[in-house]
Amino acid sequence: MNERDLVRLGHMLHAAREATRLIGSGTPDAALGDPARRHGLIYLIQVIGEAGSNVSDESRNRLPAVAWTAIVGMRHRLVHGYFQIRDDVLAETVRHDLPELIAILEPHVPEEYIGPL
Repeated sequence: MNERDLVRLGHMLHAAREATRLIGSGTPDAALGDPARRHGLIYLIQVIGEAGSNVSDESRNRLPAVAWTAIVGMRHRLVHGYFQIRDDVLAETVRHDLPELIAILEPHVPEEYIGPL
């Protein structure tokens, strides 16, 4: 993978880890009840989608288990449909999709590419 893609994948992995950290030992539903944490989760999911949209087709093809279309689509829904964000969809994303994404990306992204946004 080229360095540009590794940086983007590192951004995705960092944001996914941060989103799961925001949940802590609680539930996504509890986190979504706190406006600051809810906004944080929305932002981090947007970052994942934006970074994912900038990963080359070559690198995407090397990671077929990543739901690229769904990730970028979620970003578009959050940004352009900000007025109709559904908390149940956010909770499902954080509860199921982000841990799966983390597990897929971790073996492919060297630690030096994972850092603060």
